[in-house]
Amino acid sequence: MRALLPVIVLTLTFNIAAQSPAQTPAAPAQSDISEQLRKLQDALEAQQKQIAAQQEQIAEQKKELERLKQQQAAPALVSAPAGTRTASPQLVNADLRTPTAPAPAQQDSNQAKESPLSFRIGSTEFTPGGFVDFENVFRTTNSGSIVTTNFGSIPFNSTTQGQMTEFRMTAQFSRLNLKVTGKHGVTDITGYFEMDFNGNDAANGFVTGNSHTFRERLAFANVRRHNWEFLGGQTWSWLTPNRRGIGPMPSDLALTYNEDGNAQAGIPYTRASEFRVVYHPNNNWAAGIGIENPEQFTGIAPGEVVFPTDFAQQLNSQFDPNNTTNTTPNLMPDILAKAGYDTDLSGRHFHAEVVGLMTTVKTTVQPVGGAFDSNTKLGGGIGAAFNVEPFRNVRVLANALYTSGGGRYLIGLGPNAIVLPDGTPSLVHSGTGLVGVEYVPWPKTQLGAYYGAVYFQRNFALDTSAGAKPNSFIGFGGPNSAGTNNRTIQEPTFDWTQTFWRNPQYGAVNLVTQTSYLTRSPWFVAPGAPKNAHLLMVYTSIRYVLP
Repeated sequence: MRALLPVIVLTLTFNIAAQSPAQTPAAPAQSDISEQLRKLQDALEAQQKQIAAQQEQIAEQKKELERLKQQQAAPALVSAPAGTRTASPQLVNADLRTPTAPAPAQQDSNQAKESPLSFRIGSTEFTPGGFVDFENVFRTTNSGSIVTTNFGSIPFNSTTQGQMTEFRMTAQFSRLNLKVTGKHGVTDITGYFEMDFNGNDAANGFVTGNSHTFRERLAFANVRRHNWEFLGGQTWSWLTPNRRGIGPMPSDLALTYNEDGNAQAGIPYTRASEFRVVYHPNNNWAAGIGIENPEQFTGIAPGEVVFPTDFAQQLNSQFDPNNTTNTTPNLMPDILAKAGYDTDLSGRHFHAEVVGLMTTVKTTVQPVGGAFDSNTKLGGGIGAAFNVEPFRNVRVLANALYTSGGGRYLIGLGPNAIVLPDGTPSLVHSGTGLVGVEYVPWPKTQLGAYYGAVYFQRNFALDTSAGAKPNSFIGFGGPNSAGTNNRTIQEPTFDWTQTFWRNPQYGAVNLVTQTSYLTRSPWFVAPGAPKNAHLLMVYTSIRYVLP
């Protein structure tokens, strides 16, 4: 800048000379020259200050640009789900049915700067997830179950199986999932796939290869545009309670912290093909209606529901007795409606919901020498659930459901209907409920305590058909009915999940435990037989969760 001073002085002098009259000018006074030089120097100082200010602004912009680059490279963190609220952010893995423990405030200083699993193809983001599970299960009776307990058929202690304990080690509860998200204009599109190895194994599955069957758990697409949302595919039933909203993601469901593959007695569920339409009037409310795959169901064991003698052969193919059949002639889809409300009370999340069900049962019989006779019964159910955080890191949750003809939604522990002697269907009334408390005393520790129960009302009649034996009863829960005609099933549970190590880039190592005491009470108890069956079971799992 100082090097330019002589040039500027000469330029100003030339301009002054050019503006003077043609005659020879008089020599300027010494004071005029000094004044011009002073003004010129002031102008130069002002320019220097302006240039310095611009340099400072450029330096600040470089710092801001560097900060934004670091934020973009850092792993994405989201707020902790309800029930595990802490001051620290939480990394959410879409594969878990329940929220994981909050991430520690300090992380390894040598962690990578970018996510190792998520990747993009065009504008679509792919996020793999899941976990590797080393499962250990101990039960005080031989239920014949692996990681999914058959609550409705635990053996009585008057049987050989009731006198045997069982222990299993397996990795088949390991899970894989893939979440695909994209955006087309204002439309958000999500695809979700979830698989595990808990399928129908071969008879010799535990002998040598332990080659467990890879199976589909969830596979759905969800589209949201403005206030409307649409879902199609296989997902959890709307009868299953949510922790927040009424959406399909497993992390949004109130499925407890349990390790058991059958969740918990007291929680209704299916995973079935569905189509839903949901409307969000605002950020608090959501309501929708949907259709779901139906199934005329008669219980957990073949023969649990006894049909009229004259029509037994005809009716056996019209109901699913929980075996390999897939030809049940259902009349129409089940129809479900659900509404949910979410808000924050003093900074703590509150969720409430109501749900309704409409289902049908149809039978067709032909008396000997007569015409075909078809009959239909319309059933349904209504349920409600809520969860709230009354104190910091303490969550209380509860749900209840009453149905007429919806027994298969109660973990398939009882029938939807029976058939009367004239061939007409009659619905079985049933109900289920659960209460629980979840507590996160430290960022890496989760505790849960739950009590759930299921109830089925008896429904039977004297078999008056022509080929019936004298004084024989048909239906469910009548005199001399099978020991699997359960009146109630109850399960108190205590869960403890401990995170040993966690890193957003490399995953987490968890200890997952569950201790439950199960009892079931049938409607009919033979003289001298035990009034109920019971068992104690303990799950212990070492789990590596993918980041």
